[in-house]
Amino acid sequence: MKILITDGISEDGRKILEHAGHECVIEHFEPEALIQKIPAFDAILVRSATKVPKDVIDAGKNLKVIARGGAGIDNIDHAYAKSQGIPVLNTPGANSASVAELALAHIFALSRFIHLANITMREGKWEKKKYKGIEVNGRILGIVGCGKIGRLLAEKAIALGMKVLVYDVVDVETKLPVTKVSLDELLEKSDFVSLHVPKMDKPLIDAPALKKMKKTAYLINCSRGGVVDEKALLNALNAGEIAGAGLDVYEEEPTQNLELVSHPKVSATPHIGASTVEAQDRVGIEIATKIVEALKKS
Repeated sequence: MKILITDGISEDGRKILEHAGHECVIEHFEPEALIQKIPAFDAILVRSATKVPKDVIDAGKNLKVIARGGAGIDNIDHAYAKSQGIPVLNTPGANSASVAELALAHIFALSRFIHLANITMREGKWEKKKYKGIEVNGRILGIVGCGKIGRLLAEKAIALGMKVLVYDVVDVETKLPVTKVSLDELLEKSDFVSLHVPKMDKPLIDAPALKKMKKTAYLINCSRGGVVDEKALLNALNAGEIAGAGLDVYEEEPTQNLELVSHPKVSATPHIGASTVEAQDRVGIEIATKIVEALKKS
């Protein structure tokens, strides 16, 4: 069968598909072109760059499988696909370790001004006295969303001597020495707040939520764009309502919010949570294996 891979796949993943007898076409198409091309394919594999809305699904007359290499499937009209009998596959745990490590990287960057010092050093400035940071040992990390990524981050934070508060809409059982609290309590007590939740219809962290945080606290978002109200965040940073933010995801991607990402209190990365060699290999192998099995059943 013919599989369209629009946002790339690891070499091991591609080999799994081809060894199963499938033809792989690895090419990215803009939305209008994708609608024209999709009828020729039996399956489509995307990452975060390609959207698969209703009109693409309707145009895919031969589609038997839609797959997303990664956890979230918000760029796919998965409810409509399932109503048409087309399974939607993803890899919810394959990149968890990489995302958890990136969240921790932002925590370190902000606590020691690494994001800012890296820029000023390149400008020839030696601002040693300006960058008086804090140690994470003994600090309180609030994790919003205690799924696999949240739990992995909690493990790493505990190993660093941090105290961990967690909040989730689901009562997740964990053997980790963490304290379950309400969202309000988490926001009020945490020195760092790290978000690990799915895409939402409206921001979880809006202006009122930001006002509940300590003025010395930092917000980390490596989950989904739109979970944080970017306008409210920028206002909070400018007003000194919070100390800073680490961002990997944005309301629009690529983001045009240069005022936010170039803010001196912001550590910014371009949605690289899953961009490690190890994660890409795991994602490619897992999603390719799932596609092969799904096509056998089609």
